[in-house]
This record gives sequence, C-alpha cells and structure tokens, in this order.
Amino acid sequence: MNLSFFENFLDSGPGVLEMILRMGLTAVFVGLIGIERQMRHKIAGVTTHLMIAFGACGIAILQDGLYQEALAMAVELANQGVEVNLERQRVIAQVVTGVGFLGAGTILKTSNGIYGLTTAATLFLAAMIGVCFGMGGYMAGIILSLFSFIFLTGFRKLLELTTIKHIKSPDILGSEVIEK
Repeated sequence: MNLSFFENFLDSGPGVLEMILRMGLTAVFVGLIGIERQMRHKIAGVTTHLMIAFGACGIAILQDGLYQEALAMAVELANQGVEVNLERQRVIAQVVTGVGFLGAGTILKTSNGIYGLTTAATLFLAAMIGVCFGMGGYMAGIILSLFSFIFLTGFRKLLELTTIKHIKSPDILGSEVIEK
C-alpha cells in the first residue's frame, strides 16, 4: 500500500477535492448559524458550532468512504454466493448521541428559568448539517441551513412585532427574576 499524501486511504469514496468541498460548505453554512449565536452572546458561538460541524462532517466523510468500500466488497462476496447486509448509518448514529451530550452541557437551569435550549438545538443542528454535507447531501445541507438561519433571525424579528414575546436570558444568569 504505497499512497501519496493526497490519495484517499480507501480505494473508493470521496477524493480530496470532494472532501474540501464538503468541509467548505459546512464552514459557510454552519458558520452563519454560529455567528448568529455569537452575536447574541450565547454560550456556544461560531467556533464551537464549527468544531462540532467539522467533526460530524469528518465522520460522515469517513462513513461514506467506508460504505463505498464495503459496497465493493459486498459485490465480490455476492458473486461468491455470500449474502451481505450493509448498514450505512451505524457511525452516523453515534454522532447524534455525542452531540446530544455536548448540547446538554449548554443547558442551564436556575431558579429563574432554563437557558441554553436554542443553543443546544443549534449545536445539534450544526452536527446534522455537517453530516449532510459530509455524506454528499448538498441540497439537504443547504436547505437545512437556510431554514435554520431564517428562523433564528427573521422569524424572531417577526415575533417581536406581535404580542408573542420571547423572554430574553439575563446577562448574568440568576440576576433577573422572571415573573411567575
């Protein structure tokens, strides 16, 4: 196995330019969500969102390559009469579990309320956008990103024009009593 630095370590799967495209799209679209969170001075900002999304994207790229490799092997085994069952989602399922753990760390419960739920949701969302782009689901990643950004920014502004108000988190948790 004599590989140069820029060759894929798997026989099949995404090449270097495809991986860069997938990571680049993840950076752009999750970066917008992270910037929105950072501008609102939330616990997890652009860097946190990007690191989670890059990790998810990297795992999805690896899963995609491993699946392509297993698919090629399954064809060979099928020709020999061996029945093969491929499951593409196994590694991706672990991303969901891991990101859920990270998101739980951003949720704070005080005597005045619960804070960080939206940030936890955007961390989960960042991972799922990373998975979409990592698996090559470009349109799903773009649509998910755009809907998320629209609802994080524009929809919130629409709600401010109505009688439906969002209780804002105090600058220092516990510093402002929310009426019960």
